[in-house]
Amino acid sequence: MTGSVSLVFCVAALTAWTVTADAKELSITTIKLDPYVMSRGSKLEGYCIDLISEISKLMGFQYKLSLVKDNRYGAVNSNGSWSGMIGEVIRGEADLAVAPLTLTGPREQVVDMSTPFIQTGISFLLRSDSASKECNFSLLSPFSTDMWVGLLIAFLLTGLCIFLVGRISPTEWAEPDTEEHSFTLLHSFWYITGALTLQGAGPHPKAPSGRLVSAIWWLFAVLLLACYFGNFNSMLHSSSKEHIKTFEDLANQDVMGYGTVEAGSTKQFFKNSPNPVYRRIYEHMERKNSFVSSQEEGVRLVQEGNFAFIGETASLDLEVARHCELSRSDDAISMRSYSIAAPLGSQLIKNLNIAILKLSESGELLYLRQKWWTGSCKASDTTHTSEALRPQDLQGLFLLLGLGLGVGLLLALLELVSRAHKQAKDAKKSCCSVMTSELNRRFGSKGESAEQEDADKSKA
Repeated sequence: MTGSVSLVFCVAALTAWTVTADAKELSITTIKLDPYVMSRGSKLEGYCIDLISEISKLMGFQYKLSLVKDNRYGAVNSNGSWSGMIGEVIRGEADLAVAPLTLTGPREQVVDMSTPFIQTGISFLLRSDSASKECNFSLLSPFSTDMWVGLLIAFLLTGLCIFLVGRISPTEWAEPDTEEHSFTLLHSFWYITGALTLQGAGPHPKAPSGRLVSAIWWLFAVLLLACYFGNFNSMLHSSSKEHIKTFEDLANQDVMGYGTVEAGSTKQFFKNSPNPVYRRIYEHMERKNSFVSSQEEGVRLVQEGNFAFIGETASLDLEVARHCELSRSDDAISMRSYSIAAPLGSQLIKNLNIAILKLSESGELLYLRQKWWTGSCKASDTTHTSEALRPQDLQGLFLLLGLGLGVGLLLALLELVSRAHKQAKDAKKSCCSVMTSELNRRFGSKGESAEQEDADKSKA
């Protein structure tokens, strides 16, 4: 029986509210801030516009939107009055304030605040090249592990190629039986090691094929060293930057300026905080007068460089998504909520709370968050610090080296084929037998083949 009476009472109250709402068009004040409220021609759009539209459908009221006159959220003036949207609600100029209004104790004392529709915190925004990154710097850091493995393979293949070209080319080693071959395997590796240090250690190749391989390796070495030292310098410069990752880091440096919106709850948090670090941050902003009139101005100062804007994470995340050169600190403090403000004792609050809870349970609030917090940048794209070079970063350089080694070997074989053809013509033998004999002399035993010995004896 009691439950039935309660149900009848709730229905009667809701009916009375609907009649009252229909009879009066609600006046709603808001403030321009991406993505909550934005202008599109003569109309307004954004998260808060969609939010109040959904709430009005659930509660069945008509409304009229207007922008706050002084472009402020709401703070206590020196004479004790309130500015911004909170002031308009207190003075009866607006029935509701629908905006990213932070739920705070002082505001709750002068207006009624609804159930929160967004959870957020306080963080700060930096240019990505000013953000700190842990850097365990070493001489191997400019290249990745795969890159070093690739360089080792390239070094071994080039040394082997120089050795083979020196053995095969007749110009380099015309008489294997009587001449001492300069390019042993050890000499080959010593020669290309000298090229890596730009010293040009001898002996030097004489054959065109050997000089071609040598020139390609020198080009490879010079470009490789340029890439190494370029990335080395970038990493060294990055590691020497001031590391600013937390609010304590921000408070302990004087190189970079920082500030927050002048008439907002973030300023009040730092002003009233007993934490010595946060108090130092407020005193710095007060001393430097680094407060800004709006978030847009703060973001512009960050983009210009050497400035950190302190704001609420929900708003800063949007700026990071839209501006690839910006990044938000992972340090988030003073977790807080955004709510709708109504006059003290307003009958709207109970129904507002129910409507917001329904939107949350149905997933509509999550959908609106995903709809309006979009941008062209991903979180991983906002980092511009130097990274170790990978083999694919220098793919063209490795392809050039491989092509040079292949052409060098082919040229050396052509030199040997030309010599074998000439000898075969003079000795009236097949080119294949002379070619086989030449290869045996260069890679086999030092003695001559039996056939070659007979030919030489007959000539004698």
